[in-house]
Amino acid sequence: MPKTLIIAEKPSVMNDLAKALSKALGKFNKVGAGRDIHFENDAAIITSAVGSLVELRMPMGPNGKKLAWNFNVLPAVPEKFELDPIEQSEQRLKKVLKLAKRKDVDLIVNACDAAREGELIFRNIMEFGGIDKPIKRLWMQSMTTGAIVSAWENLRSDEQMRPLADAAKCRSESDWLVGLNATRALTCFNSRHGGFNITAAGRVQTPTLAILAAREEEIQAFKPEAYFEVHGTFNVSAGDYLGKWTDPDYRKSEDKPHGRADRIWSQELAQAIVERCKGKTATITEEKKAQTQIAPQLYDLTTLQRESPFSAKGTLQIAQTLYEKHKVLTYPGRIPATSPRITSPTSATL
Repeated sequence: MPKTLIIAEKPSVMNDLAKALSKALGKFNKVGAGRDIHFENDAAIITSAVGSLVELRMPMGPNGKKLAWNFNVLPAVPEKFELDPIEQSEQRLKKVLKLAKRKDVDLIVNACDAAREGELIFRNIMEFGGIDKPIKRLWMQSMTTGAIVSAWENLRSDEQMRPLADAAKCRSESDWLVGLNATRALTCFNSRHGGFNITAAGRVQTPTLAILAAREEEIQAFKPEAYFEVHGTFNVSAGDYLGKWTDPDYRKSEDKPHGRADRIWSQELAQAIVERCKGKTATITEEKKAQTQIAPQLYDLTTLQRESPFSAKGTLQIAQTLYEKHKVLTYPGRIPATSPRITSPTSATL
């Protein structure tokens, strides 16, 4: 009887799929032991990768040895990108490919994470193993039973996923080209006077460091400049409260890049404002205007890591646990940023 092979990205997802799809496909039996397990019944087989199982091959020199660290071999641009198994997970790769090559498997379903990287992980396994069988995509936005069953009932075709697969492959190969060539070029340049000063560069790391460097230059070039603020104590029947003078006509200016509406750059002007207010009765008005705004888009992982009080790594681990174990986040941790809110601006006029 023909069977469908379902490949998940992580073992935990494999377990969830076996539970959720048991009603639609029949109860699954666990086959194997330890980390070398998969689930199987008369209709389907469910297995998993452990993240990436293959990677782009490192370039070799004309003598068949590793590429030398000098300018003469740059740029290193292969005629064709080849794949190699990742040593730590090579046994898992063999297991997945053995199942994919079984004669009774006539359809393979990509159940890796619903993202570009998940698409790349699956495609690389198929390409490395030379698997040429019909493919479908199980696109799951969350790991609840209902979401899994719904995704199974609406499998996407290989043609639908081809643009995402091409984008994933393009990103992977461009990272390889930029990272390898830029790292070697910078390392050779920084080692020209002796020693081996490896200098890593890449698509994410390099622009991030450029932002930090630009900010550091701003800090070093900063020249302190004195400014003044005018604060006042207002007496009302309910008690006292503090107020601060702001310029209602304030506009940003290139001449004063650090200017603010409440900053006064002249002591004489600040003193004049103080003298103008002394002994005067203030008229206080309160204006309320209800405003509604559309709820912002859901968090992506980067924004969540930036606003979270935890480290980026800690936030990722928490989000991954909430996604995989507790099923309360959609991949990769998208949750509402805030709720609609009502603003009530208050102004006080002297």
